[in-house]
Amino acid sequence: MRSVLKSITNYLADNRDRQRIAIALAKGGAMRQARQIDLTNPSTWEFSGFSQNGEDGIIEILRRQLRSSNRCFLEIGSANGVENNSAWLVVAERYEGLMIEGNSRLAARAQRNVAIYSIGTQCRAMFVTTDSVPDILGAIPHQDPDVFSLDIDGNDYHIARTLMAKGLRPRIVVVEYNSVYGKERSLSVAYRSDFSMKGGHPSELYYGVSIAGWRRFFEDQGYHFVTVDRNGVNAFFVDKQCFDCSFLDGIRGLEFAENRYQLRKFGMPSEQQFLLIADQDFVSI
Repeated sequence: MRSVLKSITNYLADNRDRQRIAIALAKGGAMRQARQIDLTNPSTWEFSGFSQNGEDGIIEILRRQLRSSNRCFLEIGSANGVENNSAWLVVAERYEGLMIEGNSRLAARAQRNVAIYSIGTQCRAMFVTTDSVPDILGAIPHQDPDVFSLDIDGNDYHIARTLMAKGLRPRIVVVEYNSVYGKERSLSVAYRSDFSMKGGHPSELYYGVSIAGWRRFFEDQGYHFVTVDRNGVNAFFVDKQCFDCSFLDGIRGLEFAENRYQLRKFGMPSEQQFLLIADQDFVSI
């Protein structure tokens, strides 16, 4: 009986995901064509097919500007595969790479419904810690993928630092930042191998990295800051060696934006939100 219920549940989830894939392709295609692109203004690059915000569009423009491409990606925190930053690459562009998701049920859905669009794509269930970094690096075909996306609502800085120290050198980086820390604080949550946003603090505001923290970290690694998205969720960086200087020098990106979802939920700006978690354990970057 349990196996029958599981099969029915999977069938319903898969049908829903396939419908969402069709909608994402149609929506993304329409938004993509409607853009009036200004290469100096990343806000004009945005469109959303599978991504939650404008990431699909920003990633596309940056990919077009690469000096060379290996058509490979790595995404950590890929959810069910149809609402993330790599699904457009897999479904619409046939990229190869690795999606990693801590929830085994969501990872299995991604493998069934998204990985089938690209023979070189895998979706793995893994709760990522610093100890699992060697396994991740051993599973991707290139240590310098075109695109690396990281969004795990927790130890993001510690995972990124360990990956880079072990040899990962992505050409385009997309990382979630936590706007609650404001524009100036260079902070991350303290590392705990079992960290979860829901368990970190009742407000669920104690997670991740500040924009200033990401900028300090990646700029120390030789990366160029591009922009944040207009909804205040993701920051974008690129390896300067992989792009023409004239393109990078001309970009006038958005340096900070309030997370619209948190702003709506709490009804107050980041400085007031931060007071709710100011007594938590932070790491300075």
